[in-house]
Amino acid sequence: MIRSFLIGIVAGQRGLTPLAAIATATRRHDIPADLPLQGLLRNPVVAAGTALFAAAEMAGDKMKTAPDRIVPIGLAVRSITAAYAGAALAPRDRRALGAAVAVGTALAASYLGWRLRCAAMLRYGQTATGFVEDAIVLAAGLAIASPSLVKKGNIRPGQAQPSIPSSRT
Repeated sequence: MIRSFLIGIVAGQRGLTPLAAIATATRRHDIPADLPLQGLLRNPVVAAGTALFAAAEMAGDKMKTAPDRIVPIGLAVRSITAAYAGAALAPRDRRALGAAVAVGTALAASYLGWRLRCAAMLRYGQTATGFVEDAIVLAAGLAIASPSLVKKGNIRPGQAQPSIPSSRT
């Protein structure tokens, strides 16, 4: 259930990143494609589309006219993607709870993230804070949905580390 909680934090900051993270994890077979329409996320075109939508949201966030994340439509999108991602990351028999945990977390994180971003923007500006937030959200979303992406060399405990050739001659 911790992954559902964590993806809710991601959804609170960027509404479309959780869907892109789930698409990546589904395509990599890091999570099973058990949810309705989740099999579609294995399609390279659909998976790329989720990534493009997430990137567009991140780009739009840097615009002066970008709405706050706490406007009703923003909260609705975050709730939907958090529910889907939270269910996908929860144990099979606890998917409804995983969805609920992710939605509740996303809504709370939206307000907290908005307050923190507003405070940071006073000092560092909209663009700089947006890029930092994007990097954190993207890395976190991928790490939460596909932990194998961040495992150093994908070495299992007890397995020998590969040797690194020396550059000295």
